This record gives sequence, structure tokens and C-alpha cells, in this order.
Amino acid sequence: MRAFVLLPLFGLWACTSAPPPTSVAPPEAASASATTPLMSWGDLTSRPLPQPTETLRYAEGDHGVIDVWLPEGDGPHRLVVMIHGGCWQKAIADRTLMNYAAEDLRQAGFAVWNIEYRGVDEDGGGYTGTYEDVAAAVDAVRDAPAEWSLDTSSVMAIGHSAGGHLAVWAASRSRLPQTSPLWSADPLPIGAVLNSGGLVDLEASAPVTLPSCLADVMDSLTGPATPERPDVFSDTSPATFLPPPATIVSVNGERDRIAPPELGIALTEAINASGGEARYVEIAGEGHVELIAPGTDAFTQQTAILISLLDQ
Repeated sequence: MRAFVLLPLFGLWACTSAPPPTSVAPPEAASASATTPLMSWGDLTSRPLPQPTETLRYAEGDHGVIDVWLPEGDGPHRLVVMIHGGCWQKAIADRTLMNYAAEDLRQAGFAVWNIEYRGVDEDGGGYTGTYEDVAAAVDAVRDAPAEWSLDTSSVMAIGHSAGGHLAVWAASRSRLPQTSPLWSADPLPIGAVLNSGGLVDLEASAPVTLPSCLADVMDSLTGPATPERPDVFSDTSPATFLPPPATIVSVNGERDRIAPPELGIALTEAINASGGEARYVEIAGEGHVELIAPGTDAFTQQTAILISLLDQ
């Protein structure tokens, strides 16, 4: 049994049916919103920062923590594992960027498991440490205190940007080659992933996102090729070990230039072609920040998607 250290802190889409495999904004909606200013990171981070219900430790070091957001009521509470983005770099973002989204989901009745992990710019981060942290933080769900009344029978994940990559990777661990140092015999099952503006396919994402976000850190993120692992994407890029065992819903903002819609469309097509289950939703007129900003159309639609997935 993993020993947790609890750190107390102060402080729609109609869901009657599953979304179609591809849902793209109609041309008239796209045209009407093309001149609306996109949200900046400052627009989000200038809001009052909500605080989690509990914080627990899954590993030593500053990275080894999970913020837990518990809704009102006795439970059992539907659980969402949340993985932040930031181009896999702690200098850009940490888990607190997702506090706004986590609090909104908590108010909607979800329990949220908002994890931290080492970035490629931290000691031990990159390959393999970043992935090992994500795996350990996700698997720690099994050891959550019983009094939290978490429903672990239908866990799903939401990952934004780089976190989309890590969320799909976490849900796909049972597909990893057994020769990989990242392989695990009994990973926590994740039934569905909301890939929110994610950079899941590392090879496809590198040419279309900012170089500083992926191309410049690719070697650290994938590790070097070796005779035992000649393909560095074989255990790091989920697009190479399809189909995932989870349902993947990719959501992209029509005007997102960090993770443009083509990435979500291509991933959805590849998963479905491989025999998996995937859907794509495009949000008219919105960009990258809107995806994790409560009050936007993008976030409202994603909340509805989460509800529909957990109710399947």
C-alpha cells in the first residue's frame, strides 16, 4: 500500500446521445467568429485562483503531488484524472494552470485528480521520468482514502495540450511494448480520454506547433534511439501503438494555432481506422486557452462530453 501524505489546504451539449465521430463548426459560425479576439493566458490566470480540497504526495520531490478536488455529497464521486500542458516544460506551466477547470468540474459534480509531473526541463524529467511520474500519479488512484468515496470503476482523463499527449499515453499503457522500460503489468484502466487541444502524435505535431513547444525538446521527450529501441516513438507517441483501449474524444478550437484542428482530425481517423473508438469535435471561433477556461463555449461543451462519457 502506497503511503500518502495529506496536505490540508485553506480554502450544453445534450447528453442523451454520444457525439458523432466528427463534429465541425458550420462555415457560417466560423465566419462570424473569425474576428473575435482570442483569449490570452493572462485572461485566464488573472482570475482568482481556486484551491483544491486536498493535496497528497505520490513521490518525493516538488513534482510528486496530486491536487484532489472533491464535490459535495457522500458519493461515490465520478473521477476525472486531469493532466496539464505547458509544452512538457515546468517553466511554462504546472498543474495550477488547471485549477480553474478543476473547480468548475468539481462544482459540476466530478472528483478531479489533478496531477503534477516532472517536465523535460527538470532533473530526471523527459524520457523516462516524465512518463514514470504520470504513470505513478495515475495508478495512485487505487490507494485513495476510502472516505473520499471515489468511483474508480469508470475513471476517465482530460489532458490539455501536452497533457493531451500524456493522457492518451496513460490510457494506452497496456499497449506498450513489453521490452519498454515504461511497460507496466497492471496499469490503472482509463475508459475514456478527452484530448483537449492535444499534441498526441508527436511526429505529426512537431511541424505544426511552435518549435519551442515540441521540436526543441523532442530529444529529451523521446530519449535516444538504441539497438533495443530503434524507434523512439514506439513507447512515447500513442499514435504508434494504436488502437488505444480507451475511447478518445479530441476537441480542438477552430482557431487554435498551438494544436490546430488537423491534429485532432487525423488522430481520430487513425484510431477509428485501427479498430478503436474515437470522435472529433471542433469548437467554432475559439483557440487554445478557451479549452480550459470555464465560461467559454469550448469548456461548456467539454463538460457535457465528460458527463456523456461517464454515463455510457
